[in-house]
Amino acid sequence: MEMINKTQFELMARYNQWMNSNLYEVCADIPDEDRKKDLGAFFESIHGTLNHLLYGDKAWMGRFTSNPFHCEVIGQQLYDNFEDLRQERIEVDRQILLWSMRLDSEWLSSKCEYKSNVDGKTRVIPSWVLVTHMFNHQTHHRGQLTTLINQLGYNYGTTDLPWLPEFN
Repeated sequence: MEMINKTQFELMARYNQWMNSNLYEVCADIPDEDRKKDLGAFFESIHGTLNHLLYGDKAWMGRFTSNPFHCEVIGQQLYDNFEDLRQERIEVDRQILLWSMRLDSEWLSSKCEYKSNVDGKTRVIPSWVLVTHMFNHQTHHRGQLTTLINQLGYNYGTTDLPWLPEFN
């Protein structure tokens, strides 16, 4: 199987950073009580979903960089305060972007062994598959966020990749 070119991961890292910036900007206008209100989502609220996204990225990046991220349980609130959560999101997105620019074919084609935080099983999977999963996971949960934000009557703007500022 031919491996995905690393430029795709750089693009996804820029998209991730752009979308998170846009969504946090909208979420900053939502009162804290509404951001934390259980709206029936898998991670209950907007705040819970934002926390889970950060948790996932920190877990995957820890595996990819051999700098493990330890957390008690999946879904755990990393930050109760929105501004603390936002500042950490900005930093993690910066790290993801810089990391994506340093990717090389040798690492992407290597196997990654990790222990799942979901079921505790150890898996060995090609690194490029897991990087693809990390970006897919982000997109999946941002889709949930846009639904929750829309339910509260806020406009989150365009989310399509071709609207990334570098293409306009």
